[in-house]
Amino acid sequence: MNPVVHFEIPYLDQDRVSGFYTKVFGWKLTELGPGSGNYMLATTAESDAKPGAPSGAINGGFFPAKPDWPAQYPSIVIGVEDLLKTINLINHNGGEVLGDPVLLPGFGRYVSFKDTEGNRNSLIEPVTA
Repeated sequence: MNPVVHFEIPYLDQDRVSGFYTKVFGWKLTELGPGSGNYMLATTAESDAKPGAPSGAINGGFFPAKPDWPAQYPSIVIGVEDLLKTINLINHNGGEVLGDPVLLPGFGRYVSFKDTEGNRNSLIEPVTA
């Protein structure tokens, strides 16, 4: 299989997107500055092994949205322990939940949301064994 090894999400406002993902998901965002195109690395899980994240987790990054670039849409699913708590955090921090959670048999409860930049992402509260 070819695993997901990184994700990228466009942003319009660096401070706003950084605050949203830090407050809602506890991610660590590291600004790389103008020399790197204002890219921000996103650490979603700590790892003792370099480079990368623990098995089963991925890290990624954020890039400034460019009006003349096509198809700047992310498509990621974020695993959470408590879907309802996360929905409340999204609503409280300027995001928008898109509809009601649905049960995906064998996988968990799922819902999509828009972040503060208008990006559509999804959440899943995995089923427990």
